[in-house]
Amino acid sequence: MEQTDVILVDGNDNPVGQMEKMEAHYQGVLHRAFSVFLFNKKGMMLLQQRSTKKYHSGGLWTNACCSHPYPGEETEAAAHRRLVEELGIDTPIKKIFDFVYKAEMPNGLTEHEFDHVFLGEFEGQLVPNPDEVEDYCYLSMSAIHESVHTRPERYTAWFLLAYPRLEKWWNERYGGKS
Repeated sequence: MEQTDVILVDGNDNPVGQMEKMEAHYQGVLHRAFSVFLFNKKGMMLLQQRSTKKYHSGGLWTNACCSHPYPGEETEAAAHRRLVEELGIDTPIKKIFDFVYKAEMPNGLTEHEFDHVFLGEFEGQLVPNPDEVEDYCYLSMSAIHESVHTRPERYTAWFLLAYPRLEKWWNERYGGKS
C-alpha cells in the first residue's frame, strides 16, 4: 500500500497539519475525508462492496466511494479523482453536508474523520478497480433502510453513520420516494 499523507483538521475543518495516513488511523487523529453517494435516474443508490484486499472494512458494503484529499488538494477534486480510481467514472457532484465521526476498527485502527458528503447522479457503465471494489449494486432507499437496520454488520462504520443523515436529507427533498 502506498504511503500518503492526510490533512489533519480541527473540529471546524481548519487544517492544522498533515500526517502519514496509516499513522493518523493508528493514532485516531482527526483528519479530512469525503464520501460520495451516487444515484441513478430511478433514485436508486449505488453501493459498492469494498475489496477484501483493503486494509480495513474489506468485504463490507458502503457508498459509491470515499477517501481522503491529499495535502494541497481541494476536497471536491479529490472526490472526482477517487471516482475515477475506484469506479472508472466521473460525474458532477455537489456537497450536501459534512459531519465528524470516530469509529474503532477491528484491526486497531481508528477512523476519526471530518467527512464531506457529496451527492451525484450517474447513468452508465462502471469500470470498478478490483483492488478497491469487490462488487456493486443499486438499491432503493427503502431497501437500504431495511438492510442497515436488519443487517448492520454488512456495512462500513461510516456508511452506518452517514446514511441516516443522507436519508433525512433525501426525505426532506423527495418526500421519501425511492
